Amino acid sequence: MIYETIELPNRDKSSACLKTYIIEKSTFNPERKRPLVIVIPGGGYEHIGHREGEPVALRMNSLGFHAAILSYAVAPMKFPDALCDLANAVALIRQNAEKWAIDSSKIIVCGFSAGGHLAASLGCFWNSRFLKDYVHHTSDEIRPNYLCLCYPVITSDKRFCHEASIQNVIGSISKSDSEKICRELGHTEMRDVVSLEKNVSTDFPPSFLWHTVHDETVPAKNTILLADALYEKNIDFEYHLFNRGKHALSLANSESALADSSNIEKECAVWPELFVNWFEGLPSINI
Repeated sequence: MIYETIELPNRDKSSACLKTYIIEKSTFNPERKRPLVIVIPGGGYEHIGHREGEPVALRMNSLGFHAAILSYAVAPMKFPDALCDLANAVALIRQNAEKWAIDSSKIIVCGFSAGGHLAASLGCFWNSRFLKDYVHHTSDEIRPNYLCLCYPVITSDKRFCHEASIQNVIGSISKSDSEKICRELGHTEMRDVVSLEKNVSTDFPPSFLWHTVHDETVPAKNTILLADALYEKNIDFEYHLFNRGKHALSLANSESALADSSNIEKECAVWPELFVNWFEGLPSINI
């Protein structure tokens, strides 16, 4: 296994970095190239939730994927600091695809809660004009091929949103930057920019989504709104809405559970296998 912690360039001088979990080449099939999953923990854009980091990366390794965990900008920040961190991480992985034996047409971004919002933001904006002002890579270099969104924050609609995440991701953006971004995306306010169901285009990557009915922190309506937007744009996706399970389940098993076992939910613990079944049935997106 190749473990490296690589600092990422960023605008806000935060400690953005990528920690790799790269499976070393086998002696019996040295030419094999594997897909890679970028794991983005949640934390309300306020902190990085470690239960959604290494346990998930190791689980993805066990399923045959390379993995990497992204530590990204959190509050206090300004939009699009965290998005730039993720874009730079995808570009870094593509630059090292040959070295790490990565199939560069199979880069998956897997986000949890606010990390799911970040993942879906790149899905919306990787090819947008406004992001080119902040990221010094081509659109093709930062493009995620697939998304895996786990109980993600999606909407800024006050009836369903996780308000702290919305406030934190917008942050202290200047009025001039806000007006410029809104103008380029056809919105009147930043809340619409970060309400991702309003920004889905035909460029959005094929996506796997899951949520629970009993999530009281980030209501399932977030993924319902996104699934509807994906359906309208004819984007390939699969959506699982489980009944039981509170927020921040991560793997929903003992490997990611708190000491009191309150984050174990057997019904939901099948999601990695469901994701793999969906993923293996899709064609590659060649870049």
